[in-house]
Amino acid sequence: MFRIGFGIDFHQMVEGRDLWIGGVKIPHHKGALGHSDADVLLHAICDALLGALALGDIGMHFPNNDAAYKNIDSKILLARCFELISEKGYKVVNVDASICLEAPKIKPYSPQMREVIAGILQLTTDDVSVKATTTETMGFVGREEGLVAYANVLLMKP
Repeated sequence: MFRIGFGIDFHQMVEGRDLWIGGVKIPHHKGALGHSDADVLLHAICDALLGALALGDIGMHFPNNDAAYKNIDSKILLARCFELISEKGYKVVNVDASICLEAPKIKPYSPQMREVIAGILQLTTDDVSVKATTTETMGFVGREEGLVAYANVLLMKP
């Protein structure tokens, strides 16, 4: 049995925060604002995993008003989502994700992101795709006010 999940996440970009994308800290003058470390890519993958099995969303499992999740490393959240789908007897087949941001360029960091995600989800890096695009300076992403990530996952019950 196969299940497909889709996730999307948005975060505002602000001065004075670290920029975490895909479990990798990326040097930049702005970071993502959020209750956790605001890793937009890992949050989108979490929602895709949860959505594939109709398990709600990241906000339901890790509320942004719960002090337990204040500044939490999103790799922990992804690992917990992976545990939830594993408990239901599913394995991840692959992840296909896209990040939409004007700056910084993430191509140099995408191999490390793929390694981080693959490690948590018990995949090979060949099973994890991380791509990026810009909005050609249009909208809140183009003005570097925020960033967006989209993720699709395929789950299989062996």
